[in-house]
Amino acid sequence: TEKDEAWIRGRLRGGSRLENISDGVAQLALQGPRAAEILASLAEALPEKYYSALRGKAAGVDCLISRTGYTGEDGFELYCAPAKAPELWDALLAAGKEAGIIPCGLGARDTLRLEAAMPLYGHELSGGISPYAAGLGMFIKPDKGEFIGREALAGGYSACARRRTGLLMTGRGIAREECLVYDGQRLVGRITS
Repeated sequence: TEKDEAWIRGRLRGGSRLENISDGVAQLALQGPRAAEILASLAEALPEKYYSALRGKAAGVDCLISRTGYTGEDGFELYCAPAKAPELWDALLAAGKEAGIIPCGLGARDTLRLEAAMPLYGHELSGGISPYAAGLGMFIKPDKGEFIGREALAGGYSACARRRTGLLMTGRGIAREECLVYDGQRLVGRITS
């Protein structure tokens, strides 16, 4: 949060202002194949498209409801006042009980993200890792005019010394972050997530 805030503050222009409201917002995520069904039973309306959001109520709680999950599953994120989060949490668990809803943490989210091959900032992407190296070149439109970082991305894929790729585990065991990857005796990479 602090890094993002500092970056944005350094680029404010004209009469723009920034207010960091992070400490006044709680987030709950509902992810999985039955997420829409469960949330529809509690919410006035749901965002229809992926990467969209709307303001509304869920279980009577004022929320920003987004459909921006990063698990590879359908899902929603509900942003509300921190004092209302426990009430919303309980309502989500009750509404999803028959569907088999269970609480989970970032480890489960990361497992799904990895299976869906979705890069995460700080792992497969960072200030020192090009979006091209992270496999996100399809989102860069160098011919669409000026943008921050355009010059740094000018070399495209040809300027990348590294590439993100998936691995298939062929035996028991877990590939842990920072583990080295070998092809025979030759070091060919390292695990990022």
